[in-house]
Amino acid sequence: MLQRIIQEGAIVKVCVLASGSGGNCTLIRTERTTLLVDAGLSRREILKRIKGVGESAENVQGIVISHEHSDHISALPVLSKNLDCPVYLTPATEAGVCWNGHTPKLELFQAGTRFTVGDIEVETFGIPHDAADPVGFCFRAGGIKIGIVTDLGYIPDSIKFHLHSTHLLVLESNHDIEMLKVGPYPWSVKQRVMARTGHLSNDVAAQFIREDMDASITTLVLGHLSEHNNHPALVRLTASQAIEGRGLTTRLVIAEQHRPTEVFEID
Repeated sequence: MLQRIIQEGAIVKVCVLASGSGGNCTLIRTERTTLLVDAGLSRREILKRIKGVGESAENVQGIVISHEHSDHISALPVLSKNLDCPVYLTPATEAGVCWNGHTPKLELFQAGTRFTVGDIEVETFGIPHDAADPVGFCFRAGGIKIGIVTDLGYIPDSIKFHLHSTHLLVLESNHDIEMLKVGPYPWSVKQRVMARTGHLSNDVAAQFIREDMDASITTLVLGHLSEHNNHPALVRLTASQAIEGRGLTTRLVIAEQHRPTEVFEID
């Protein structure tokens, strides 16, 4: 029955409410189910942005968390209490959350497993990042597949496999390597960002586009841009050249920190 429901045609709506080191949050909605992926802004700002894109926070049926870094969970304790909905995360990630006396509705999962929320199937997989147990996600509903993969130092073959046949992909394009090298960060932080458990550079994201990205991806959203070590124009140029070099018709969108993307409707 579940497989039949997942395969039936429908429209899946996706909006990146915010993306960057200052906070991350994405909304995914089907006709029956609304999910938030991460909660890295303030509660007030998340609720404001949900309303601003024409959605209702009262419909949120779950919050899915990628890892415990503050730009992904800063509002989680108060938001989960306010929305009174389950929080889906791994045990190691949960151990890094301070709930401030609140007892949330926890739904723990292991990286590599799948679970369902309403009519959305959530596929989880480990990613290389310097957190306790970081994960990426693919969401399936109505025959549509949405991938969200940010905060990773490189893209191993296992992640490329999970992203096959994706229709919309949110992918990190964190820094320009030359800007990072001459930028204001201490050398220790630069080493962390460039490490295999750090963040994706524009060049690595473009290499993925050139060599591995499925032609099924109609919309590519590049996000988690560094405020100091990147620029949207550089991201767009590097990625556009890779898309054009493949002869793809994929639409490219750059997610921002200070305002949501449009609401994408995938059918």
